[in-house]
Amino acid sequence: MQFIDLKSQYSGIEDAIKTRINTVLEHGQFILGPEVAELETQLAEFVGVAHCVGMSSGTDALLAAMMGLEIGRGDEVITTPFTFIATAEMIALLGARPVFVDIDPVTYNLNPALLEDAITGRTRAIMPVALYGQCANMDAINAVAAQHRLPVIEDAAQSFGASNQGRRSCGLSRIGCTSFFPSKPLGGYGDGGACFTDDATLAARLRELRNHGQERRYHHPRLGLNGRLDTLQAAILLEKLRIFPAEIEARVRIGERYTRLFNECGAVSTAAGTDAPVITPTIAPSNISVYAQYTIQVANRDEVAAQLTAQGIPTAVHYPLPLNQQPVFDCGFGAECTPISAAIAQRVLSLPMHPYLTDDAQDRIIAAVAEITGLT
Repeated sequence: MQFIDLKSQYSGIEDAIKTRINTVLEHGQFILGPEVAELETQLAEFVGVAHCVGMSSGTDALLAAMMGLEIGRGDEVITTPFTFIATAEMIALLGARPVFVDIDPVTYNLNPALLEDAITGRTRAIMPVALYGQCANMDAINAVAAQHRLPVIEDAAQSFGASNQGRRSCGLSRIGCTSFFPSKPLGGYGDGGACFTDDATLAARLRELRNHGQERRYHHPRLGLNGRLDTLQAAILLEKLRIFPAEIEARVRIGERYTRLFNECGAVSTAAGTDAPVITPTIAPSNISVYAQYTIQVANRDEVAAQLTAQGIPTAVHYPLPLNQQPVFDCGFGAECTPISAAIAQRVLSLPMHPYLTDDAQDRIIAAVAEITGLT
């Protein structure tokens, strides 16, 4: 059993992918070739924003977004500790200080109610993460940000294709950033990412930043980075984008089926607390999740994972240690500052999740988890 099955996806689009790749090989424009602009246009239309700027990775997209906002040494950026390291890593790489705000215990996303107390005179941006494929409470976050005249950068590495209040992820704030890492909901065959914005001036700045700060050939008004999206990856993503709406529907169906069948076995939603053997994810009524991961909470997580592995069912932990507890971040935020993140990090377990997961495979996973955890 595959945790994420990319082979099944490829089997359905193999000929189209090969045609796209061959086209690039024939025209030879491997850097910023025509497929990049074509993809950017289609992605912007999909999200519903004016501008998309392809990037070499989701990590570089976050870095470029903050560089575009001129965030640097001595500044502070508020974010969540319960995510992959890239979010805070890019803040620190610019010399800024990540300020960690704890998560909502139901959605696992940044808790807007805690933002006010975290804002200081040095705060330059708020960077929520759309964890596990579900958007954060962007209306509430944007409202706080607007009161303090702060930009919001949506880290949508896990949520491309998701929506909040009928609007697509990546189009919910000043800048949205996503990743096209192969395991993401829309993934390439290597690294890739993108920034999204309605701000034409910011989009132009991002295009310069991704190309060594170059405004025109050999003319550099700003420091930048080598952050260009490869033409080959753009070509692959164009074909994957064509089937992406159907894959979103499949992800929603499979994610909802997981929750329904688990709950029929005696699991409960996150809103019910942490005493049940299995706690299933809760999707906010205003959200459509793309289930980048299907993540449950269990007691004795490592033992449950080991028993599933013994039965041939792969699992993963997203994430075992909150960022404010990582040794690289000595920023004055201990586990006691983010108790919800600290507690949930000990319990989360991600199960196989992809658009090609069969009912039979899913039934096997649910039955195994129910037996191991003692669900009724």
